[in-house]
Amino acid sequence: MTASASAKELPRVQKAESPWAQARRRFFSGRQGPLGLVILGCIFALVVVGPFFAPYKLGEIPTPSEYVFLGRGPSLEHIFGETAQLQLDVFMLVVNGGRASLFIGFAAAVGSITIGTLVGIIAGYFGGRLDSFLMRVVDIFLAIPSLFVIIVGAKILSALGGTGLQTVIIVFVVFGWMGTARLVRGQVLALREMEFIEAARALGVRPIRIAIRHVLPNAVGPVVVSFPFAVGGAIIGEAFISYLGFGVSPLTPTWGNMLSNAEDFLLQGNWWWIGFPGLFIIMTSLSVNMIGDALRESLEPEGRRA
Repeated sequence: MTASASAKELPRVQKAESPWAQARRRFFSGRQGPLGLVILGCIFALVVVGPFFAPYKLGEIPTPSEYVFLGRGPSLEHIFGETAQLQLDVFMLVVNGGRASLFIGFAAAVGSITIGTLVGIIAGYFGGRLDSFLMRVVDIFLAIPSLFVIIVGAKILSALGGTGLQTVIIVFVVFGWMGTARLVRGQVLALREMEFIEAARALGVRPIRIAIRHVLPNAVGPVVVSFPFAVGGAIIGEAFISYLGFGVSPLTPTWGNMLSNAEDFLLQGNWWWIGFPGLFIIMTSLSVNMIGDALRESLEPEGRRA
């Protein structure tokens, strides 16, 4: 038997699949995660390209043939109806408000997750008094009722002149990082005693380099899972504080302040003004929660089998 023939008979060694590749395969093999991505992608597409298909801009008020105090319901010309009094198109308010609400959700999630990750890595890896101090700070923040803190924080920033999107984003970033910090700290506490971390220490690698190059990539699982839930929480939180009048300025449409503006006309039958932004809030929150649940099952398969 020749060498070439024997080489052909040898079985091929399959390349080992990386943990991230396995997680990606598990994510897309299910139904919940891809469906959540499709719903969220459709919402993004609508708020991005929707205004280009409307016959007028947000600031243009269609002139009605007669003054209608209660507005008009959905029609072929205005598929989501018109608001009361000024007869603004609800579709244009929803898609432009969606841009603001989604921007708040993702910006607040990025900020809070970043702070929480940094605090969790520092507390978990370096430990000692620094860990105790940071965890006491987390405990203090968690002991304060979050709803009260968010409302008061938004009110203070509004009094200082912050009436735009930045106000709500700052509030949710400042008071939304504690849960991520605890998750990451717990993951880092388990990682820092593993053999590859001990080997890096024995080789004389600096602690900061170990934390960035070795600990952070292996502790990113909880961060990835937390991100979709943080987005959904920020969007719902913005809607809540805007409904109470402490959020974004009424001059900047968001799904939250649309609900607030429509409150006086709901009992008079103007359901479309409050129904469509409420529907988009529910759909967005549902989609990001579906994505978060799917990510958690994909990154922690042993917990799913338990």
